[in-house]
Amino acid sequence: MHIKRFNDAQPYEAPNHFGCHGLRLQGFEDGGPTNQWVGYSQFLPGGGAGPDSTPFEKVYVVLEGEMTLTVDGTATTLGPMDSCTIPPGEVRLLENRSNLTSKMLVVIPYPSAQSSGELK
Repeated sequence: MHIKRFNDAQPYEAPNHFGCHGLRLQGFEDGGPTNQWVGYSQFLPGGGAGPDSTPFEKVYVVLEGEMTLTVDGTATTLGPMDSCTIPPGEVRLLENRSNLTSKMLVVIPYPSAQSSGELK
């Protein structure tokens, strides 16, 4: 078992994100998960990510607030405890269109250079 306290979570910069503060809850550490890492993203009003895609799938779980996800011109708003899977190669735009901070869990497989301990 590997326990990591919230107070020990380290910030990270996610590519092509804006108005976002990310914390790594699990991953990229000795004894942690071996096939994915878990991030906690806090999006300020007007914050978001994209539009872009990744070569691997991602899972989003909205904990508080709401996030609008746009794929192929169709916008869908996710609220508390709503979740979605973004398949590899799918271009998405993620936006906090509300006036409240939105909080979200992100589960992502490791990039191929996992052993380096750095987010690529």
